Amino acid sequence: MKACFSHQMREIDKRAAEEAGIPSIILMENAAIACVLELFSDFSDLKERRVSIFCGKGNNGGDGLAIARQLINRGVNVTVYLVCGNDYKGDALVNYEIIKNMGADIRDAAECENIGCEIRSYDIVIDAIFGTGIHGEISDPAAKVIDEINKNARYVMSVDIPSGLNADTGEICGVCIRADKTVTFAAYKVGMFMYPGADCTGKITVSDISIPRTIADGDRYGINVTDKELVRKIFPKRKNNSQKGDYGKLLIIAGSAGMSGAAYLCAQAALVSGSGLVTLAVPDCINTALESKTTEVMTLPLESQEGHLSQKSVGKILEKAEKCDAVLIGPGLGVSGDVMQIIEQVLNYSSVPVIIDADAINSISKNPNLIKNCACDLVFTPHAVEMSRLTGLDLSYIESNRLDVSSEFAQENGAAVILKGHHTIVTAADGVQYINNTGNPGLASGGSGDVLAGIVASLVPRCADTAKAAAAAVYIHGMAGDIAAQKYGMESVCATKLLECIPEALKEILNP
Repeated sequence: MKACFSHQMREIDKRAAEEAGIPSIILMENAAIACVLELFSDFSDLKERRVSIFCGKGNNGGDGLAIARQLINRGVNVTVYLVCGNDYKGDALVNYEIIKNMGADIRDAAECENIGCEIRSYDIVIDAIFGTGIHGEISDPAAKVIDEINKNARYVMSVDIPSGLNADTGEICGVCIRADKTVTFAAYKVGMFMYPGADCTGKITVSDISIPRTIADGDRYGINVTDKELVRKIFPKRKNNSQKGDYGKLLIIAGSAGMSGAAYLCAQAALVSGSGLVTLAVPDCINTALESKTTEVMTLPLESQEGHLSQKSVGKILEKAEKCDAVLIGPGLGVSGDVMQIIEQVLNYSSVPVIIDADAINSISKNPNLIKNCACDLVFTPHAVEMSRLTGLDLSYIESNRLDVSSEFAQENGAAVILKGHHTIVTAADGVQYINNTGNPGLASGGSGDVLAGIVASLVPRCADTAKAAAAAVYIHGMAGDIAAQKYGMESVCATKLLECIPEALKEILNP
């Protein structure tokens, strides 16, 4: 699936007409039918409910008018509210004339004395006021209508995108519909995944309106939205005639005094994600605790200093790294002069991919020269605060420009980047991007990032494409979080529950 910018969707619509010969009014009709089918799917008693449709004067309003006709023809009680007058043109005008000739109940929203009271009388409100082209501040009467819908509606379905949401940036244009569900067409819109707008979409359904997939999914458009199909396609298949070494030998350099849990979590996550052999290189002061806690993971106790790895352990680490297929460094490692030296040596001499997580990111933030002589593939896993440390950019700027910041850092450093957060963004070294659509706020708990790092480290050495492996790992991590939230409730989602649910997530993805 793709997430497109508004100008790309206009080009897709244009190509559908010019290359595929699909008239725009057919696309409008199919959009309307898609929304109607969603309504009947969600409400088995739709014919017994009262529905209001708020229509703007553009093509989004035209979709709403077509929805009204389809619902009326199916025996549904419908009232149409015109939000911006009746100065329709083109396909929207055709649909307006049809429902007017049908004798539909059409009202001017601006002339309603108590629009909030009227809205409360309906079971369902359909938002077809503004589409993907909206920008700038919304003014009255539309602003007042949107505000009243948010205050009084029982259930809102938005057509294509919630009115007032900037389809490119996720910004709110003064006011924005807070939808329970959004039915969008042909592709996601990028702004649906950006904040604050992402909080306004409700559940998103992408509906086919007959635009050929060869047009809508073309590489020239938008950003990839990771889904089960992508994960299933790239996930390494197991062969009957195989042994543990065929599924990745992984070295994890992690942990410090008081932070043994981070080492444990990422190692276990790698195991349950399919790694063949996992070695956990840790300070000797926490090795006994980890040996008693882990069964399948091998440990490599290393000389420590004040609870952290000593630079004297570099030789053993490099010797082990030469025999592995990937290295994960950073979880719970702490930041010290010795740790920085270890990171530099690992990056300088590694010939296999290195996943840079947590305290390894913090160390590089303090000394960017640590990656100066690195020749191996790199995967960074920062959250927004860590990205701020890496780039020197303000946190607020990063949160408002997640796509651009990720792309610039990835291409400047020749690395894959996982910018964590709700709708995590994965960027390849060449700038290709993936947006994740799994996960929930329950993942905002200690250890969740360690679990993700372990899944990433498990997949990267077994997949041909590093960025796709990272995107798949993020998707699996989010799905495990969703399963955990269903089982235990969102407040009780924690890292150990995530570990427990990874196998179930993999089973659901790989065995449809």
